[in-house]
Amino acid sequence: QTMAMEALCRAGDEKADRWRSLGIVWRNVILMALLHIGAVYSILVIPRAKPLTWVWSYVCFIVTALGVTAGAHRLWSHRSYRAKLPLRVFLAAANSMAFQNDIYEWARDHRVHHKYSETDADPHNATRGFFFAHIGWLFVRKHSDVIEKGRKLDVTDLLADPVVQFQRRYYKTSVLIMCFLVPTVVPWYFWGETLWNSYFLASILRYTVSLNVTWLVNSAAHMYGNRPYDQNISPRENRWVTFGAIGEGFHNFHHTFPFDYSTSEFGLRFNPTTCFIDLMCWMGLASNRKKASVETIQSRKLRTGDGNRSGNQSQDHSSVI
Repeated sequence: QTMAMEALCRAGDEKADRWRSLGIVWRNVILMALLHIGAVYSILVIPRAKPLTWVWSYVCFIVTALGVTAGAHRLWSHRSYRAKLPLRVFLAAANSMAFQNDIYEWARDHRVHHKYSETDADPHNATRGFFFAHIGWLFVRKHSDVIEKGRKLDVTDLLADPVVQFQRRYYKTSVLIMCFLVPTVVPWYFWGETLWNSYFLASILRYTVSLNVTWLVNSAAHMYGNRPYDQNISPRENRWVTFGAIGEGFHNFHHTFPFDYSTSEFGLRFNPTTCFIDLMCWMGLASNRKKASVETIQSRKLRTGDGNRSGNQSQDHSSVI
């Protein structure tokens, strides 16, 4: 009996050691579980809310998405276009509404993701499975390679941007205001929605949906779809991710031509983020959009693509590389 107890204790210790070796961040596990439970409950709130609150929640979703796609991703991570101060301020505020880490950390980690894609230095390495690439990477501590490679990247442009540094300095306050306070208070103040309904729809449900459509770029768009530009890399073209992430699902193209401001050869088609950037250029708030030339795209498709058709040829909206 004593030997049996000792064996059970050893087995328990080994199991605990395995959990510790994974470096699980239990705070994140618990918070994400509560968030998704809240989002499921929010679905029950939809019929009780006013139609204007539905519209407002969707508007907040679009602003949230633009803070990631047009802001942290295409502007600050890839420098695929230039934005004047008013636009940078708007995108920084929208990025705080997204609550996916501050711009500096988001852009730095995304540059690591591109440079070391599908290796241990990739924060959401898709070779570790769908769950890890989607949300699991947030449940464990960063691999040491992610930290080491991230320190070696050139991020002087991010450090030199006062908007990025201001948002980083006051990130928690800006998240409280933009991600939760503003979405909740506006429906209550302007059309008499209950704080309960507006909080669960415009804050909790909107935030949860926006997180998951962003994560699908890391998971589904690295596993499911065709590779018309480069069959030697993991990222794919995924139309469903394109729809949900307002234009970010052309992922094989994006990893092949990461400098392209449209992340696609199709210009405005299926790409609300590109529409937004083009509108900002028309208004004089953005400029210097970088675009892969038609010749470069077609040559690359013939050389390394998988032979699948990807659609029509690209449209020229900007400077061509």
